Amino acid sequence: MQVLVVNAGSSSLKLRLVGDDDGVVGRADLGAVGDVTTDDIRAALDDLGGTAQVDAVGHRVVHGGETFREPVVVDDEVRRRLDDLTALAPLHQPKSLAALDAVTAAAPSVPAVACFDTAFHATLRPEAAVYAVPAVWRHELGLRRFGFHGLSHAYASRRAADAVIADGHPAARIVTCHLGAGASLAAVHEGLSVDTTMGFTPLEGLVMATRSGSVDPGGVLWLVEHHGLAPAEVADALEHRSGLLGLAGSADMAAVVERTEAGDDVAGLALAHYLHRLRAGIAAMTASLGGLDVLVFTGGVGENAPAVRASAVAGLPFLGVALDAEANARADLDAGDGVADVGLAGAAARVLVVAAREDLEIARGVRALLT
Repeated sequence: MQVLVVNAGSSSLKLRLVGDDDGVVGRADLGAVGDVTTDDIRAALDDLGGTAQVDAVGHRVVHGGETFREPVVVDDEVRRRLDDLTALAPLHQPKSLAALDAVTAAAPSVPAVACFDTAFHATLRPEAAVYAVPAVWRHELGLRRFGFHGLSHAYASRRAADAVIADGHPAARIVTCHLGAGASLAAVHEGLSVDTTMGFTPLEGLVMATRSGSVDPGGVLWLVEHHGLAPAEVADALEHRSGLLGLAGSADMAAVVERTEAGDDVAGLALAHYLHRLRAGIAAMTASLGGLDVLVFTGGVGENAPAVRASAVAGLPFLGVALDAEANARADLDAGDGVADVGLAGAAARVLVVAAREDLEIARGVRALLT
């Protein structure tokens, strides 16, 4: 089964044709969803060999709410219910649904499957999913932790487990660190997500490129009540003007690391805070698992910032992790088929870098559903 994977980002629409052997047999990167026409998509499909080469389309959809806990074939009723979930992810869901509509218009005869970033976290333990808020908020308004980046966490944890089990190492307790512009951790026990750092929205948890991560809700209320900031203004600041950008003036981790190494105190504080929250999060996820077998780094920062990996692991020796400095600096994912072992030989827990491949996770979900 050849699956066309559709991933709608903020500035681009990425199409990947994934073959039977999980090789990418074709790709097309188009402009932002709102600027891409049905004719543009038809032309891209023609370049990929036409719809005859596509057995199914897999769409990355950020939010499935409590309704969608696994991939689902999109029909009119599913499409309507996905639209109803837009309020839970107003920055992301509209782009995913616009891409779904556009690709379906260009290839109406090909089955479309929605795969959800929240679905992997449907197995969160109750104590990890609940918020300590009034019952009416929880039961009638639906306020709970959902978690995100599930497609990445699912792929990275399974790929890491396969790699270490082949060496005879245990893999029941895995912490996956998806570190990119957005960042989150997951505690994965025997293949199931039991805890994560993102919550009701992708704003909770770690420090990110432009998102604040967790802040005291009382502080947010104070800004609104005592300084007259509008809720929309606060939301925009926490989403787009905080994180590394707010602390260092740059959302680019590579630039923050370079400035820190050059003695820039502002960048140094930003990086130190990022690492402080990252180490605390990894330790918390390990506590949820009762121990650690494998620590995994993935995502743009996780894969390409050896200094971040080194500093994070250096603060966690009590978890049984240690890095091989040379292997960490090299971290050749191509040589390892998307996996690099950067841990020190003999350490109790393994440390791996895994290339993020949400496209393969989506293709896997589509095949499992349709076959």
